Amino acid sequence: MRRIRSAALVAFVTGAVVMASTPAVAGTDLHVTGWALPSASNALIARNTGLDTLSVVGVSINAAGSLVTGVPDDSKRLRRTADDHGLRAELLINNWSNRLEDFDPRALHRMLSHPARLRAVADQAARRVASGGWDGLNVDFERLRAADGAEFVTLLERLRAKLPDGAALSVDVSARQSLASYREAGYRLGAIARVVDLVQLMTYDLHGPTWSGPGAIGDLRWQRRCLDAALQRVPADKLDLGIAGYGYTWPEVGTGRSLTVRQARRLVDDDGATAEWDEDAGEWTATLSDGTVVWWSDGDSYDLRRGLATEHGLHGVAVWRVGSADTLT
Repeated sequence: MRRIRSAALVAFVTGAVVMASTPAVAGTDLHVTGWALPSASNALIARNTGLDTLSVVGVSINAAGSLVTGVPDDSKRLRRTADDHGLRAELLINNWSNRLEDFDPRALHRMLSHPARLRAVADQAARRVASGGWDGLNVDFERLRAADGAEFVTLLERLRAKLPDGAALSVDVSARQSLASYREAGYRLGAIARVVDLVQLMTYDLHGPTWSGPGAIGDLRWQRRCLDAALQRVPADKLDLGIAGYGYTWPEVGTGRSLTVRQARRLVDDDGATAEWDEDAGEWTATLSDGTVVWWSDGDSYDLRRGLATEHGLHGVAVWRVGSADTLT
């Protein structure tokens, strides 16, 4: 299975948090969520004044799929920071494995295929939300198996029943271009939408250095197709469009890497290359003097995708991630 988001997460977890210089301007008609790593600084959150919700990477399931890890101190700090700035704060739970440096499909299957483990994970996650004063839970379980689709809905139902009154439940869904493809990826969109408050469609990582040749991170035309398919089962007012705020390199020799938006601009400027705007894809690209190809999604890309979300009457947009993307103001 293609690694849809994992390569970006690997690099961003280990890389420095660098702010970009060109703001992405947000309006008031769409709800704006920003995903953040625990390493994000308080000052970084303060600068992103266009946010409404901060979804903080916080807890994961263990390899056995039987329990939820504790909430890191830095994630707790960011919850307090969000509160200080009048933002909603959601705790993100995932199946990321530091050992694998990837999302762990086996751990997810072990949990979903075992009713007692499923209940234990749901109950523990709900307690983390309640005890930590979070405004909601963001479920980011990736590399889901098609055979576990029904159990994934059961997990969400258990979470809905156990979360505190008023706590929101959102789920991240890897983008696909047809309903059949969503189902093959384990997403029973209609059933999911009936349970959760919000579906956040991760329309990025269409191309990446470890799974494809050079290309747009989240081609605007591809995003439109993925969105149109999802809207056949998910009401528009329950759907967020996920937007990339980062870039990738494709060197002629060796493996590429991820870049913050600021790093992408600096790399191109230092090389003396010329950045070109791809109007159809809605992203920037450049070819360096050594043949390395660079693509990145910045504030201009963000504004176009806000337009796409508005056109479809969506609830809002969600950006991966605060600290890599252009500042949201």
